[in-house]
Amino acid sequence: MMDKLMRTQEVLCPTDFSSTAAHALKYAVEMANLYHVDIRLLHVTSPARGAHCYGIAVDIPATLENELQAFVDAKMQSLQQEMQQDLNEGLNIKLVVRHGDAIDEILAEAVDVGMVVIASHGSSGLADFLKPHVTQDIVKYAKCPVLVVK
Repeated sequence: MMDKLMRTQEVLCPTDFSSTAAHALKYAVEMANLYHVDIRLLHVTSPARGAHCYGIAVDIPATLENELQAFVDAKMQSLQQEMQQDLNEGLNIKLVVRHGDAIDEILAEAVDVGMVVIASHGSSGLADFLKPHVTQDIVKYAKCPVLVVK
């Protein structure tokens, strides 16, 4: 069953631009080449303007928000170019940037894909202690196969 799904649906690869996520991108390319399907590269940005993070109201100036968007766009295009070099001819990488909760947005994007390839963990530090583990919830709630890359 998975083989048939993979031949007709994209591989979703969420990234937070961490080194672990970069490693997962290589596996996404391998899976896409194996099954001859395209890749959907996803980055989720957190709501910033007027958002309440851990009980603290955060209001980011529009210029900083625009700079952040420009950084995300440039990083996504750079990753697309790097991945495209190893992707078989005729296969493509679609860039998707969603805004909101990482778990919710990844699961929403995963509704119509054949597989999710995700890093076992992303950015480290205090944030990992304050939020639920994204990868664990994707494995638990995704309706398609999930490949977790260490």
